[in-house]
Amino acid sequence: MNAASVLAQENRTGLVLTVFAVFVVGVVLMSLMDASETDTPRRFFVSGRKLSSSRNGIALFGDFISAATLLGTPGLIALAGFDGIPYLLGPIVAWAVILLLIAEPFHNTGRYTVGDVLAHHLRPGPVHLALGLATLVISLFYLTAQLVGAGSLAAPLLGISGVAAQNLLMLFLGVLMIIYVALSGMHGATLVQCFKAAFLLVASAFLALLVLAEFGWNPSDLLGAAAERSGVGERFLAPGARSQGGAAATLDGLSLQLGAVLGAAGLPHLLLRLGAVPTARAARKSVQWTAVLTCVFCVTAGVLGFGAAALVGPQEVMTGNSSGNTATLLLSDALGGSPLLTLMACVAFATILAVVAGVALAAATSVAHDIYGVVIRKGRATEFQEVLVARVSVVLIGSAATALALWASRINVSFAAGLAFAVAASAVLPALLYGLYWRGFTTTGAVWSIYGGLICSVSLAVLSPAVSGTPTALFPDLDFAVFPLRYPSIVSIPLAFMLGWLGSVLSREKPQRAARSAFEHRMFVGSDAS
Repeated sequence: MNAASVLAQENRTGLVLTVFAVFVVGVVLMSLMDASETDTPRRFFVSGRKLSSSRNGIALFGDFISAATLLGTPGLIALAGFDGIPYLLGPIVAWAVILLLIAEPFHNTGRYTVGDVLAHHLRPGPVHLALGLATLVISLFYLTAQLVGAGSLAAPLLGISGVAAQNLLMLFLGVLMIIYVALSGMHGATLVQCFKAAFLLVASAFLALLVLAEFGWNPSDLLGAAAERSGVGERFLAPGARSQGGAAATLDGLSLQLGAVLGAAGLPHLLLRLGAVPTARAARKSVQWTAVLTCVFCVTAGVLGFGAAALVGPQEVMTGNSSGNTATLLLSDALGGSPLLTLMACVAFATILAVVAGVALAAATSVAHDIYGVVIRKGRATEFQEVLVARVSVVLIGSAATALALWASRINVSFAAGLAFAVAASAVLPALLYGLYWRGFTTTGAVWSIYGGLICSVSLAVLSPAVSGTPTALFPDLDFAVFPLRYPSIVSIPLAFMLGWLGSVLSREKPQRAARSAFEHRMFVGSDAS
């Protein structure tokens, strides 16, 4: 590397670190300014239910769009062309499911967690415990994915090499997450999410406009250039251009998409936000805001993906990262050099930090409210105790996630994030939908569905090629991969629904009709007491 290259790398590294340091200081200051007001569970967990629908919708969008989406989706399109388009449509369908089936009923019947919804007409202890444990598993998988992604992102951005430097960045982000979530709860997380969402939309839209400008604002020319440079010609714009592995790969992709679409409706940190607004109507409007912003982002992500294919080339994208996760960054460097790369790097860092905050808060809420407040203290915990347990839980969960990320730094980020969606779709969503819409649902059915979906999804993932038996697996030197797919959703989700039905029809427990009627009235009419 010549002197000019070294100097350019040092300048870029210094610029990235300076901008990110300013962001970090701002986050900590916001947390310190708000810390004295977060002294009740209602405010710490759901910001006192006082957020406006627009502000909560923007924050919900920030919670949903992770670094895997920002970096991974354009990369998939750059490598796979048309076959990457379903990954843009999945998030839109996911918000349609939440809007139509979840948003208003959940707000009317829930207090903080899914356990609160089911406890209206089921036995509280078993369902709160089962959902609390499921939330912890989902959160740890998701946090691990984000922190590992942060470490992987450091090398190309800062010009560093070696595991130690990546581990240091993961440790730094983990500590930062613990500090500001423990101090300010939902309110501080909302401030960061809104900043991140605006930053993300503006930066990605600006980059997409630069791509279109390169091709005379003609999308047809952009697609033609992407197809020409892809190496497969016009087939790049048709289904199956990059398909490999036959039926197993197709089935695995279908399983991933199924988990992504249904898993969003079961992710605890997204459901927690539905309770941060004062009314069910505001919850619906929040989801509408999020759906619109998601549509805008998906359009820009598509432009970025085809732009990377046209201007950088699939081969160079794959050289940077076999999964295509560096496509957006390589495109930024090609179009704007170090300044634009620095901007997108800071967007990626902000995205990771904001998402881990929301996930950590949801996990701490579940520990403090579901496990401690309901199961251990039988509903007799004081407000001070619940908030204290939540803050301690943030420290413990954040530390555990950081330790897992350091240990499993080889894990594929997309796999870990996809697994979190699969577990949420298997362990949470079936029980939630049954609890909302089936009068014959019982406590036994809920427990069977939650534990069955949790155990099945995690077990199949452990026995998949993503964990052992392949060069890119977590344990490449071992081979216990007896399940042929990387993602378990196509098996675990139907199984969880079946177990929920089977447990309910075989249970000797009779549905509580009076409690169910009161629950349905509350679900459709609402209650200020929630």
